[in-house]
Amino acid sequence: MKKLYVSFVIGLFGLTVVAQSGNDEAIALEKEVIRTAKTMGDPNVATYSMYKLIALEGTNSTYKDSLAFVYFSSRKYASCFLMADEVLKRNPKDQAMLELKAVSLESLGALDKSMDAFKELFALSNNNYHGYTLAKLQLAMKKYDDAYATIKKVEGLNDPGNIKVTFSINQNHTQQIELLAAIPYVKGLIEEELKKNPEAKLSFEKALRIQPEFVLAKEKLDKLN
Repeated sequence: MKKLYVSFVIGLFGLTVVAQSGNDEAIALEKEVIRTAKTMGDPNVATYSMYKLIALEGTNSTYKDSLAFVYFSSRKYASCFLMADEVLKRNPKDQAMLELKAVSLESLGALDKSMDAFKELFALSNNNYHGYTLAKLQLAMKKYDDAYATIKKVEGLNDPGNIKVTFSINQNHTQQIELLAAIPYVKGLIEEELKKNPEAKLSFEKALRIQPEFVLAKEKLDKLN
């Protein structure tokens, strides 16, 4: 009886090793499919293989992160939000996933939820682009006091000056603006709403000192003058 039990354990161990080996091979195969799909520019195949990898690797699969990025690149913002939110259940302070979640919500028009996500992200990152975006959302939601507090904090943060944001000049034209110029411009918009016109004028002037061809800042300053 003892020999039979030992034989059973050895046999079970052997099956476990074979199963693990088969699982590793399946994972390696799906990773190769993903690499090939990315090379060929086929996000649908890559997405399918990522789902298979998640099933093979389990709940903590890092391919949930990768899938969120694929959805974002494909502008499938609802799917991106859902996958990013899934990752955040495992790691609530994952800044990359928080940003994907926040931007996806903004793209879906859920500005109040996007604002909450950016508020959480800005508290973690202390990044002036995140703070600038939060202030813009607070302005859009008419939370002027909150927006003013945020943008004043953003003004005091260091920035390498290599980020640009896009503004719509009219229905047919947009303009790329340095973030360092966009920050005082948005501050000026908030100050206008708070009836702080002298301060708004100074903010628009600052934006134009940084980027003299900033069309919207010039228009605002002309109106104040």
